[in-house]
Amino acid sequence: MNLAYVSIEGRGKTDLLLLDVATRLEASGVRLGGTVQSNTERPDRAKCDMDLRVLPDGPVVRISEDRGGQARGCILDSGALEQTVFEVERRMSGAELLIINKFGKREAEGKGLVTVIAAALAQNRPVLVGVNGLNLPLFLDFCAGETLRLPFDPDHVLAWCLGHCAERAL
Repeated sequence: MNLAYVSIEGRGKTDLLLLDVATRLEASGVRLGGTVQSNTERPDRAKCDMDLRVLPDGPVVRISEDRGGQARGCILDSGALEQTVFEVERRMSGAELLIINKFGKREAEGKGLVTVIAAALAQNRPVLVGVNGLNLPLFLDFCAGETLRLPFDPDHVLAWCLGHCAERAL
């Protein structure tokens, strides 16, 4: 199975795990594609700033909009996310593994990074996705249940990634 996901409760925990795994994979020489997210808390805001780093060498794109200190709803900048999709697609040709920080609202709508996920799977590339509990049922529908849930253990996730990269190289 070339598709695995992590779903960890707690704001930003999935992002931290995926960032750790991506850093370790890059240090091991694995060629990555996709995105990892970093969040910056702001004491004067209810919502954090969200930045995506395009793997392996792409730009860092702010995907959140500052809607003021009282903003409570979605702060995703859809235009910035679409820019990120373009940047990921440009860098996919040499990737051994795709990491997608989040199967979120846009992906659940069939937009965002969902086309990149589908393309990687069609090319038999392993894909690791972060999924929050809210979107998990929609993610499972998207992949028709053909996925593996990985535990909240960076070593286990790393081993899955390295194992699938090795299988693909054979």
